[in-house]
Amino acid sequence: MTTNTTTGHPLPYDLYRETIEHETMRFAALVRDIDPARPVPSCPGWTLADLTRHVGSVHRWFSTLLSRLVQEPPVGREVDLGLPDDPRAYADWLTAGVPGVAAVLRDTEPGAPMWAWGEDQHARFWARRMLFETLVHRTDAERAVGAEPDIDAALATDGVDEFLVNLPHAGTFAPGVTKIRSDGETLVFRCVGRGGTADEEWPVRLDPDGFRLLRPDHDGTGGRAPHTATATATVEGQAADVLLLLYGRRSYREPVFEVTGKTAVLDHWFAHTAF
Repeated sequence: MTTNTTTGHPLPYDLYRETIEHETMRFAALVRDIDPARPVPSCPGWTLADLTRHVGSVHRWFSTLLSRLVQEPPVGREVDLGLPDDPRAYADWLTAGVPGVAAVLRDTEPGAPMWAWGEDQHARFWARRMLFETLVHRTDAERAVGAEPDIDAALATDGVDEFLVNLPHAGTFAPGVTKIRSDGETLVFRCVGRGGTADEEWPVRLDPDGFRLLRPDHDGTGGRAPHTATATATVEGQAADVLLLLYGRRSYREPVFEVTGKTAVLDHWFAHTAF
């Protein structure tokens, strides 16, 4: 089976726009008739009302950034949410924002330069980020209501890439990320393909000054990127499981993962990547 090292190759922009709408509707359908005070175990301290309000707020905030094509980090989040007084109406409030989100994404040039906290300083960053913010929280809602999360493998693979490409830039709001460092150890996350499709892997090197995602066939110093067999530690699983693992919704100790190498490196990683 062929193994590909994948970094920074997003899906088509229109697919993000369409899938954001689809995921939002799935989310709203899950929570609409459920007690909004129900706890969300994967988001400690949050209720379904908190989770729904968060997703709808993110949509409106990201849409504001896109509509303005901001060139500098915003100093605040002043946006009219129009949030209902009754949390039982939050699901309808969430779906009411979908046409506005779709319009902003449709009217924005994906390659338009703008500020973003991650690697890609273009409008498309925010569409990709909005999708996975919505998708992962949809799985939080599913687990809260006792449903089993279901994630398309291609979307999950892109979500793994999006997370790892941008994580090195997340220190401003996730300070633990700045503590991920070591002496050149390598950690590989690998998504196992189904139906004969190629595997995908993301090698990460931990250096004394921080960590970096290694680009295809290159380790950042003129050498070849490490193969899974030579990594300090490797975590392998289905794409959906790896995505939820990276977001702290699963543990690498679960039997759905195949782990090789030094687990201390994994413990160090996951102790500092939660946000």
